[in-house]
Amino acid sequence: MTEMVRADNVHKAFGSLEVLKGIDLVVQQGEVCCVLGPSGSGKSTFLRCINHLEKINAGRILVDGDLIGYQERGGKLHELGEKDVARQRQSIGMVFQRFNLFPHMTVLQNVMEAPCRVKSENKSVVRDRAVSLLDQVGLGAKKENYPGQLSGGQQQRVAIARALAMRPKLMLFDEPTSALDPELVGEVLDTMKDLARDGMTMVVVTHEIGFAREVGDSLIFMDGGVVVEQGPPREVIANPRETRTKAFLSKVL
Repeated sequence: MTEMVRADNVHKAFGSLEVLKGIDLVVQQGEVCCVLGPSGSGKSTFLRCINHLEKINAGRILVDGDLIGYQERGGKLHELGEKDVARQRQSIGMVFQRFNLFPHMTVLQNVMEAPCRVKSENKSVVRDRAVSLLDQVGLGAKKENYPGQLSGGQQQRVAIARALAMRPKLMLFDEPTSALDPELVGEVLDTMKDLARDGMTMVVVTHEIGFAREVGDSLIFMDGGVVVEQGPPREVIANPRETRTKAFLSKVL
């Protein structure tokens, strides 16, 4: 199998606060990796390190064999320029807790913006792709609406379509349902399940235990900046080995 994500001994600190203390992780192509853990465990920071939104202090992260954010010369890592980092990010889609849609643009314009502006792709080709993606996430009829006219769940599905418009090889989800009302969570998770069935490689930071159990191929539990436990989701959730994992799951299940 092809490794899509490899993290080797990744460390990250904010000043004197050490947030990541040596993270090791491998995600294979087509795999859905779910990341669980309490608030402050380093989950979101690690996700942001994968596409170099946060610079790591030690270790290395590779996506599809490419060293992210750095170039190795003479046995030392040298940070890439912003243009090269931006090029790497084009193949890594990210969906945040907040939807971050452009309020002055229609749904269709939001989805078209990055491929047209960043990749300078043909506008009519991008439009066709955007319409298809909006149909895929169940929002084809809303393409001329503005974000303010949509529910939170609909806005998050537009955000997913927007990320997919760049045709990424990897999708990162940072607690994509945490800002939603409970009745809207299911529609976003259904969209993510469809992506998983289509073979998209996904790293998902989530508190949705049911999604992790049903859709995830692997699960890692983080606490205190380290990976405490990892394995098949059903196995970890049903029979956690580590005390910290047991304590966390007893609170959320």
